[in-house]
Amino acid sequence: MDHTSYRARRGEIEHYFDRTAVQAWERLTSDAPVGRIRATVRAGRDRMRAMLLDWLPQDLHGARLLDAGCGTGALAVEAARRGAEVVAIDLSPTLVELAVRRVAAHLDTFAAGGRIDFRSGDMLAAELGRFDHVVAMDSLIHYEASDVLRALEAWAPRVSRSMLITFAPRTPALAAMHAVGRLFPRGDRAPAIEPVAELALKRGLLAAPGLQGFADGRCERIASGFYTSQALEIVRS
Repeated sequence: MDHTSYRARRGEIEHYFDRTAVQAWERLTSDAPVGRIRATVRAGRDRMRAMLLDWLPQDLHGARLLDAGCGTGALAVEAARRGAEVVAIDLSPTLVELAVRRVAAHLDTFAAGGRIDFRSGDMLAAELGRFDHVVAMDSLIHYEASDVLRALEAWAPRVSRSMLITFAPRTPALAAMHAVGRLFPRGDRAPAIEPVAELALKRGLLAAPGLQGFADGRCERIASGFYTSQALEIVRS
């Protein structure tokens, strides 16, 4: 996919997570104490990760899985524990380095037959190969609905079973938080979350030429304080 808005947004996200937010992200994804607001975000992300893993087969031996936007690698580790061959990719080389260090503490992962290939780069790159499953947890929430659909179309020809994504649902509460975020100095802001209407996204899935042969499945929302995200299962029919 070569789309101007996607590439521009990708650059903003890479800069933020690789330079601005590394220390905060490292703390958020650890067991270290955090403030009340970040605690709700941590709890929400933990619940979302657990749900996405529940949507995958319990036995992933022989399966190849793409963890698209892997961050510090928590989902990749759990998938590998089930036996999956995981390609875990993130735009931020710094976060990937942190993930590699953390995986060293989970040597039992590889005893189960799974493995993780950590990479830094574009999650849509065709050279990553073919997959049984793609999981994109909170890695598409900064993109407009049209770019989310283009990302799915880029993966679809190389996916044999399912794509699990999350998006920021268009709700009044999320819109209010988004408006408050614009009051912070530009240098302190995270890349804006792009709210997406569930019905519009599902209609787009049906209409997208590159997604013929796929159908939407389960769709569940996780709301935890300052964390709101919605998971959508897209399965090959």
